[in-house]
Formats: sequence, C-alpha cells, structure tokens
Amino acid sequence: MKKKLNITSGILAIVGIMMISIALILKSDSYFDMGSIKEAFQEIDIKSVAASTNMIIEDSIYKDKKEKEENMSLKEASMEVVPASIIIPPRIEVYDGLTLEELAAKFDVLLGNGYMAGKGSLIASTALEYDVDPYIALAIILHETGCVAKCSNLVITCNNVGGQKGSPGCNGGSYKTFATLDEGILGFIQNLNRNYFAMGLTTVEQIGPKYAESDTWIPKINYFVNRIKNT
Repeated sequence: MKKKLNITSGILAIVGIMMISIALILKSDSYFDMGSIKEAFQEIDIKSVAASTNMIIEDSIYKDKKEKEENMSLKEASMEVVPASIIIPPRIEVYDGLTLEELAAKFDVLLGNGYMAGKGSLIASTALEYDVDPYIALAIILHETGCVAKCSNLVITCNNVGGQKGSPGCNGGSYKTFATLDEGILGFIQNLNRNYFAMGLTTVEQIGPKYAESDTWIPKINYFVNRIKNT
C-alpha cells in the first residue's frame, strides 16, 4: 500500500510540472488554441518524465525492499535461542557458617584416604539429624580410630568408630562390632544423642567424665575440635 502511494505521488508531481509548463507557455502567447497546447506538450521532455517516473518507482521499490530486509533481520534476531536462565539455589548454612557440602569437604580432609575416606558427608548429616555437635562427633572419631593418620584394627575389623562397648563383641571382646562402616557411624552418633546430648551433656568437658576414664581424653578431643575448626 505504501509503495502504491509513493508511485501515485510521483506521477501527480510530474503531471503538476506538466501543467505549470503549459501555463507558462500559454502566458507567453496572446491567444489560446489547441496548437499552443500541442506545442507545450512537445516542449516537455517525455524521456525526462519517463526517467523521473522510473526513478520514483525504483526508489519506492528500493525502500520497500530495504524495509522488508530490516523486518526480516528483526524477526531473525527475535527468533534467536536465548539461553535458559540459570537458577542459583540459595545458600543454606547448616553449621558454623558452612553448607553441608562445605562441612563434609572439611571432614573428608581429616579423614584422609584410608578406610574412612569419603565418609565426611555421612558423619556431618547424621550428626545434624540427631542434634549432635558435628565437630565433637568427628573429634571423638579421629581420636578413637586414629584415622587422621592410620585407622585402628577396631574400626577396620569391626567398623567401631567410637570405641563403643557392647554386643555382639568384636572378635569376642568387649567392644561392639557393626556389620558395615555406615552402621558403625550411625550407631556411634545415636549413642552420643541418646546418652549425652539428649541428657544435656553437650560440651567436651561435660561428655568426658562419662565417656572415658582417662584424664587426657578431654584435652585430646579439644585438640581435634580446634583442628577441625581450622581446617
């Protein structure tokens, strides 16, 4: 529609030029007859008129083509695949300003590459589930099993991570045996919850007298607690 209007406007402009030219010619003559009109038309360069018309038409076609190309470019740009928004999950801190993943990674560093390697996540999550201080739980494990350097035979043979006593006994002895390492970790933390934390014994100093007979147990556990914090 826009293209047709441009062409029509061009033709009307040419006709207007023709009429003005005729008027000027007639004004210079003292009479008006068909001969004058004919001569006026002959004085107009028909080729120029045609050329002007072609220029107007070509210009209109060019503008129309350019407009179509721009519209196509806009359409193609709008159809480009936009990367899906990346949803970043909120940071959830579970203990001492750390996420569960960060807490587990800290524990795994101290558990080393031996028998208890990679159990940091299980220890941390289970301690939090049973309302047990994760640092104290791991500190006791590191002290009782020696896994910060080399795991003891008690943990390797009977999966006992906390020096717990009970039945069934490990190799017929007084220390309890567990079928798997995961069961040993779970049993140890459940014991801390049931016999200590649930009873209000929540610090190393409060737990020590009941947990072990040795006078050096409390400073040794506190040593590991500080080591865990600084890892």
